[in-house]
Amino acid sequence: MEKSHIKQEIHMTEALMNRINELISHYPADKKKSALLPVLHEVQDAHDNWLSVELQNKVAEILEIKPIEVYEVVTFYTMFNQRPIGKYMFEFCQTSPCCQRGVEDLMDYTCEKLGVKVGEPTPDGQFEVRGVECLGACGYAPMMQLGDFYQEHLTKEKIDQLIADCKDGKITLHDK
Repeated sequence: MEKSHIKQEIHMTEALMNRINELISHYPADKKKSALLPVLHEVQDAHDNWLSVELQNKVAEILEIKPIEVYEVVTFYTMFNQRPIGKYMFEFCQTSPCCQRGVEDLMDYTCEKLGVKVGEPTPDGQFEVRGVECLGACGYAPMMQLGDFYQEHLTKEKIDQLIADCKDGKITLHDK
């Protein structure tokens, strides 16, 4: 995924900074970098679920590390977004068990229903479909993650219901 050149307002509120400092406190003072993953999650959650280069630089500054150390992590993990994404991100597992159970057809079906290609948000910014590496639920294939929750044993009917539930505001994205 390419780094976005879209400007993003940085809101490092007192509450967010308190949470970041609390996370950092779990590690030895000379090992602030150890807090990188949880700090990135908190910062992304507080900034419309994406991390601009400027925001990544701010995280590096807070953790007293080089910006490249943040970029390496953000570009490696699919859970960190480098551009604005759809509100409802359908992240389909694309490893062997899910593929053997038809996840690729379900991804195509979902894209067709939403009128998008993989990795492209709907024009209203509500939906996006993404393929990801193993989500660790092979026994429930085909499956995907939507927000913090797994959607298992997927079928076209279940996809239709998920889309309808999202449109109706019945889906909770995070367990916080």
